[in-house]
Amino acid sequence: MAAVLGPSGWWQRWRRRLSARDWSRMLLLLLLLGSGQGPQQVGAGQTFEYLKREHSLSKPYQGVGTGGSSLWNLMGNAMVMTQYIRLTPDMQSKQGALWNRVPCFLRDWELQVHFKIHGQGKKNLHGDGLAIWYTKDRMQPGPVFGNMDKFVGLGVFIDTYPNEEKQQEAQKRRYSPGVQRVFPYVSAMVNNGSLSYDHERDGRPTELGGCTAIVRNLHYDTFLVIRYVKRHLTIMMDIDGKHEWRDCIEVPGVRLPRGYYFGTSSITGDLSDNHDVISLKLFELTVERTPEEEKLHRDVFLPSVDNMKLPEMTAPLPPLSGLALFLIVFFSLVFSVFAIVIGIILYNKWQEQSRKRFY
Repeated sequence: MAAVLGPSGWWQRWRRRLSARDWSRMLLLLLLLGSGQGPQQVGAGQTFEYLKREHSLSKPYQGVGTGGSSLWNLMGNAMVMTQYIRLTPDMQSKQGALWNRVPCFLRDWELQVHFKIHGQGKKNLHGDGLAIWYTKDRMQPGPVFGNMDKFVGLGVFIDTYPNEEKQQEAQKRRYSPGVQRVFPYVSAMVNNGSLSYDHERDGRPTELGGCTAIVRNLHYDTFLVIRYVKRHLTIMMDIDGKHEWRDCIEVPGVRLPRGYYFGTSSITGDLSDNHDVISLKLFELTVERTPEEEKLHRDVFLPSVDNMKLPEMTAPLPPLSGLALFLIVFFSLVFSVFAIVIGIILYNKWQEQSRKRFY
């Protein structure tokens, strides 16, 4: 008659049958499940993607506020609602922004943006759109979709109002079919702080690429994804309700420094819309690199794009020390006194010569 094994006996017998490989696999699975991060295949040359919670935002929007413990800060007219964060309401002359407080030091990443743009305006009577940022500076209000002009980093714009087209109509001119853009329009721009966003031309002179994206007043979810892998920038859209990514922009040779901040902003003028952000999810992409690629993909300190000439930034002069400032002032005074004395001597000699001519 076989002996009856208790719970501990069955465990000891089953544990001896497991190999070291089985134990390592089980440990890896438990770690992934415990962290709430699941591995996924994300394409050729890429291994896993991991959700980075410090750079992500979703309902119920915990960690949004103005306190020191907040991961996200609101600015301007932005407000937290139960189902979304509203950057701007459907009212004139509003602007708002949402900025991550934690700088991102990932080399390869993917940002998925779940957003909604809707309002009462009909047929080009709405504006102006929203932007997604990866920039050196944060919380800087300005005219570029609610953010500062001459920013340093990457800007992705969902522009809903065709300023340039309206100016062309006012001047009775037309674009050729191959040049005219259909709005709403998505574009991207990399800036090293030397370029201004041209509102009158909807950013056309500085855009890296773009595509039409009909995103207003839709009854299903709309998404945008920004992927940055091995200096390769890809922007895709899911706005047709089919749960499929559609290519929009693809630019190789984009060099973005690490340590910048993610954010999103919006602005309204005479025309308006509700600009809502439902979620922001950032994934770290684990990518294999050859030794040659490691040399090519070293860290950079200013944003740039290969084969695209950005104006050089003039480096600001370093501030003068107290001693240097004192010496400059001192020698300036000495030179001034010396010049005055020489001037007086020359003036007296001139007067003497004038008197001699009269006698």
